[in-house]
Amino acid sequence: MSGRVATLAQVSARLRARAPIRLEGNRKQALETSRNRLLVAGAVFCLAFAGIALRLVDLGLIEHRPASLVAGAPAAAEDADVPGAFPVRRADVVDRNGVLLATSLPVASLYADPAEVLDPAEVADKLSRALPDLGRAEVLEKLRGGARFVWLHRNLTPLQQQAVIDLGLPGLAFRAGEQRVYPQGRLAAHVVGLTDIDGRGIAGIEQFFQETLTGDRAPLVLSLDMRVQTILHQELAAARHTFRAAGAAGLVLDARSGEVLAMVSLPDYDPNRPDGVLGERGFNRAAKGVYEMGSTFKLFTAAMALDSGRVKLDGGYDASKPIRVARFTITDYHPENRWLSVPEILIHSSNIGAAKMAMDVGGRTQQKYLERLGILRQAAVELPEVGVPLVPEVWRDVTTMTISYGHGIAVSPLQLAAAATALVNGGVARAPTLLRQDRPRADGHRVFSADTSRKMRGLMRLVVQRGTGKNAAVDGYDVGGKTGTAEKIVDGRYRRDARVSSFLGSFPMSDPRYVVLAVLDEPKGTKQTLNYATGGWVAAPVVGNVVRRIAPMLGLPPAGDAATRLARLRSHRDERAAEAAAEGRRTALRGQRVAVN
Repeated sequence: MSGRVATLAQVSARLRARAPIRLEGNRKQALETSRNRLLVAGAVFCLAFAGIALRLVDLGLIEHRPASLVAGAPAAAEDADVPGAFPVRRADVVDRNGVLLATSLPVASLYADPAEVLDPAEVADKLSRALPDLGRAEVLEKLRGGARFVWLHRNLTPLQQQAVIDLGLPGLAFRAGEQRVYPQGRLAAHVVGLTDIDGRGIAGIEQFFQETLTGDRAPLVLSLDMRVQTILHQELAAARHTFRAAGAAGLVLDARSGEVLAMVSLPDYDPNRPDGVLGERGFNRAAKGVYEMGSTFKLFTAAMALDSGRVKLDGGYDASKPIRVARFTITDYHPENRWLSVPEILIHSSNIGAAKMAMDVGGRTQQKYLERLGILRQAAVELPEVGVPLVPEVWRDVTTMTISYGHGIAVSPLQLAAAATALVNGGVARAPTLLRQDRPRADGHRVFSADTSRKMRGLMRLVVQRGTGKNAAVDGYDVGGKTGTAEKIVDGRYRRDARVSSFLGSFPMSDPRYVVLAVLDEPKGTKQTLNYATGGWVAAPVVGNVVRRIAPMLGLPPAGDAATRLARLRSHRDERAAEAAAEGRRTALRGQRVAVN
């Protein structure tokens, strides 16, 4: 018995000795299991958060996917399926000095998938309250239609977008895009143009360079100088108001390169409000409008007569009697009733003298010069809005005569100003351009000799010193030019109370750098102008004011240096020689008349 008891005690002792070992093994196994479970749970959480992060990146950073910020975004929002999809970011447009003219800002546009909208009436009610410019009936009609995609509001402001987000309506979403904005507003509206709601150019530079602006991120640099543009706009607007004109147009061109530094057409519009482009405000009078430009054409008549050798500077014509051709009678506005030298024909703006000069040149030669000046075809400029000149189908003698003083032919102000550069720059014609030229242009062609250009500069200076262009004079800048006044054709007839008045000028005439043109459409005279509304009274002062303000800005100090004085002395010498010759011809003509009597 005692032996059994001893044996049981030994077994019990052995079991007690082994228990800690078993307990230790169970504890390790439990810890291992817990550790594995924690690792699995952590991995699951990491994967979940990684998925959420990737989704956030997908929604917020990847540009080619629509940003659905509201529950229930319609599947139709993929770029390939969205009507009116926005293009890639459109390049900026700047002036020659880097001033921003057009740029694009990021915006959001609201759309809906009507199939995902739970209650169209509720959505229409809430949206029309959040976006007051959105009509409830219009929204409801779109949401009840059968389409899977409808635009509800384009180009939302951030506040408007947030207001829609706060509604939390399913079936609505936003699409990121861009909106074109024009920091300079109406100042260069007719040149820069504008885009439609989908970002496509529909006028001006925006339309002409549509592919360039969407395919190239580099800014498009124009030849415009917004300082000059602003001054020309201000002066034309003031003159239009003073003389109650129906419209106005003006240009400033670099006489050497053909660059357009300023182009203004009034009335104008604000491209930031596209509805203003409709009607007369969207019409570019400077490039698209064509008008009979009146006596400014006498400059071309004199130049072609001198250049072709048909007349010399000291020559002239008898302007004592009107010219009758068939049923037409050509008269002078302020007749001198005597023989006039070539300088006097321009100084006194004689239609009779210009007509006789043109007949000496001949119709064919006249056409040749006008063609080479670019008068008889559309201006080759970077705009879609370019006017087609109205030229005679048959070039008769009476046509040659009337065109000599700017009647019977209608051209755009841009054509006139571009042709005038060849008169003053040494005789070389170049197509006008709206792009900045960083190198001298080699695409010009000679129209007049350098000697003819020099003579024309002297004649244009005389018109401002002693003729109809006195109101364009500016101390220190030797302005030259020519006035123009032409009756408008209304319902097939000329109206004496409706005229186009202009002044075509250049400065400084000792070494011309710029051509300036101002045109007023149907101006009315005032007490200050003695009720006259001709070019010398209403347009010449505009050019003078523009020259006075832009010349110092463009780095042209008033005349006074040695080179300028020498050029002025040579010009005055030519003028005195021409006057002396003219006086000799007048004396001889008087002697002939006495002998006949």
